Amino acid sequence: MWVGSVLRAALSWYPRGRRAHSALAQLRGILEEELEGIRGAGTWKTERVITSRQGPRIHVDGVSGGNSPSRDCFVCSMSFMSGILNFCANNYLGLSSHPEVIQAGLQALEEFGAGLSSVRFICGTQSIHKDLEAKIALFHQREDAILYPSCFDANAGLFEALLTPEDAILSDELNHASIIDGIRLCKAHKYRYHHLDMADLEAKLQEAQKYRLRLVATDGAFSMDGDIAPLREICHLASQYGAVVFVDECHATGFLGATGRGTDELLGVMDQVTIINSTLGKALGGASGGYTTGPGPLVSLLRQRARPYLFSNSLPPAVIGCASKALDLLMESNAIIQSMAAKTQRFRSKMQAAGFTISGANHPICPVMLGDARLASCMADDMLKRGIFVIGFSYPVVPKGKARIRVQISAVHSEEDIDRCVEAFVEVGRLHGALP
Repeated sequence: MWVGSVLRAALSWYPRGRRAHSALAQLRGILEEELEGIRGAGTWKTERVITSRQGPRIHVDGVSGGNSPSRDCFVCSMSFMSGILNFCANNYLGLSSHPEVIQAGLQALEEFGAGLSSVRFICGTQSIHKDLEAKIALFHQREDAILYPSCFDANAGLFEALLTPEDAILSDELNHASIIDGIRLCKAHKYRYHHLDMADLEAKLQEAQKYRLRLVATDGAFSMDGDIAPLREICHLASQYGAVVFVDECHATGFLGATGRGTDELLGVMDQVTIINSTLGKALGGASGGYTTGPGPLVSLLRQRARPYLFSNSLPPAVIGCASKALDLLMESNAIIQSMAAKTQRFRSKMQAAGFTISGANHPICPVMLGDARLASCMADDMLKRGIFVIGFSYPVVPKGKARIRVQISAVHSEEDIDRCVEAFVEVGRLHGALP
């Protein structure tokens, strides 16, 4: 009798098993078609594998002169110096491999452990988390701050928690994807104004007067173009029309402004920008983490309602230790900021003198505008063959016809590094017809 039961069970499973296999085959077909479309469009992203720590010179797997030397080799430090020149990291201040930053991370790891295995409000808040939040608020001259696993999470958490259907948000059309996605999550009425267009922003502010709260959202510095938001004009319009200003400072914190506070310091409007989101994963050590800083009641609300904060594990102690030390170094001296500004100007002026068009102004993001996607990709590949690590960007990351190679200057690049990069660009540019 039990044999018959087993047989019936097996037979009843068979059609379901076939259907499951068929569904999997269908899924594979859909995925392969999608992937082939990406390849066919020329927008496939290949990850180059780095075999060393982040820095101005790195070792890249499979690239001549870029392989990591043996740890046992007594000339390891000298070999590292002969690696590939890296001109596409967000390591603006060169702190990703700073010895004091690394040591602070090791000390936090030893004292506070590898991680919390918890979200913040259960048992995931250590004294170092609160200390770093207080330090961030002090650095930005705000009332309070809240940490997230990334600034993407900070942007995902802010708008949904703050804005209701009674409110309106006005966003620059070229804002970062994380701002766009965060805005999609909220129920506020959404306006998108033309990039840096203050007349269009004013028109939309006038239209949004019927709503309870108006929030103007902008990047401080735009990562693809290297241009800077006109915060003086934005803040003037916000004051005129009763709006609150939010700025994402991921590509500004640590190096724009006299003391690295960001674009609001650079443009003299620190007392007029209400909310700042930024990252620990670029200039401030380069590991991970993001934050919101602003009015105390806003931060308190985010601790209660921001879903990425409530449902994500706490930042690990080593990351907290590294970021805290990076802030200490930054607040002790602004010499490194001045050094980077001079090197940025050196690269921009030499490239423009050679005949290249460089987007943006006075920002270490220096997009070399080429227009054609294939040209940008091929030139980036040939730059790597000459020992320069840069990446070509094309649609859909940037608009069609606006392909470019984005160069990023770091404070730890030497003048010789910059000159070598320019020389390689000139050589490759002439090879591909981008220069006469």
